[in-house]
Amino acid sequence: MLIGQGIDVHRFAPDRRLVLAGVEIPHALGLEAHSDGDVVLHALCDALLGAAGLGDIGHHFPDSDAAFKDIDSRVLLRRVMGSLGERDLRVHNADLTIVAQAPKLAPHLAAMRACVAADLGCPPARVNLKATTSERLGFTGRGEGIAAFAVVLLDAAGGSTSP
Repeated sequence: MLIGQGIDVHRFAPDRRLVLAGVEIPHALGLEAHSDGDVVLHALCDALLGAAGLGDIGHHFPDSDAAFKDIDSRVLLRRVMGSLGERDLRVHNADLTIVAQAPKLAPHLAAMRACVAADLGCPPARVNLKATTSERLGFTGRGEGIAAFAVVLLDAAGGSTSP
């Protein structure tokens, strides 16, 4: 069993789509980023890479590489999952938290959970996704951006955890 944790933060920006956990969310602002800015999937990728001892998302998908400009973060997640598969690692479970004052995310949580579970190759019951506010404190509370946190537990399918 291997545990990893990840965090990502992006500021709001005009003229961008808001994509969280692979789902487009109706909102006046999107998130500023080299990719699509999906903070949930970025935090999840970091947690998965960390658990496997494979560095971080910036190492694998640098923002200095034009190939990743505006890329769908689900593509990045699937590539990370491919790297885990090559090492006989699979996701046991994932716990994800989104911190945002707005928009309201409760109506979208089920779709986000299903999307993440599909890309992780595990049942939706193994993906916990929750949203909270920061009670108007800090940058998220002022509506300047969104933060996401992820914790994952990986199983070594073949019994080996060597990278």
